[in-house]
Amino acid sequence: MKPYIALSIEDLSFSYSGKKALDQISFGIQTGRCTLLLGPNGAGKSTLFSLITRLYDTRNGRIELCGFDIKRQTRKALAKLGVVFQQPTLDLDLTVMQNLRYHTALHGMPRKLASERIQQELERLDMYERRFEKIRQLNGGHRRRVEIARALLHQPTLLLLDEPTVGLDVPSRHVIVDYVHRLAADENIAVLWASHLIDEIYANDELIVLHKGRIKAKGIIDEVLKITNAATIKEAFFSLTQGEQA
Repeated sequence: MKPYIALSIEDLSFSYSGKKALDQISFGIQTGRCTLLLGPNGAGKSTLFSLITRLYDTRNGRIELCGFDIKRQTRKALAKLGVVFQQPTLDLDLTVMQNLRYHTALHGMPRKLASERIQQELERLDMYERRFEKIRQLNGGHRRRVEIARALLHQPTLLLLDEPTVGLDVPSRHVIVDYVHRLAADENIAVLWASHLIDEIYANDELIVLHKGRIKAKGIIDEVLKITNAATIKEAFFSLTQGEQA
């Protein structure tokens, strides 16, 4: 399938009590690719995600999901979106299956189709055998896998991941990072992954470096290195964020 722009951001700004959290940022996210949104704490990553998901209202600028304006065509736009927030959102006292069933019901999916989609997504994440376990019985990495499966049940075009590996051990992080990259390529999904971890970047990823609400650099790794005259992405990130740690 031919790649196309799944998310378009134009001149987007947002302020809290007069202080700018985002300052005229613009970029596009293409299907079939992972785009890493890099920035230290306070860069504006979570604010951006809150605007894309309509948790906050867009006051200045334009956001389009698959050609649908997020303000004027909210339902059609959000139907194209899957989200994994930084904070866990699963019901701990329900099973994996019950959590996913609830999500498919919210999307109005017929029961047979829902069962097929749940099985497909859980099998791809090696979680199908654990479908009847309660969420509180799972470790952090497995809970994240369930949240990713849930975000994909309605077959979105754009997947937003807000630092989904925070607090996970290294093996669990690597499993999730590898899976999401393969998913983008195999399913032609656009992925916007907010992170501050340099080791989650793959060689062919698009990068957006956000600092104090402004885009400091964007492009593939080689382009970002050229902008900063740095030898490594870690050095480039350090330079662009004026020494703040990744």
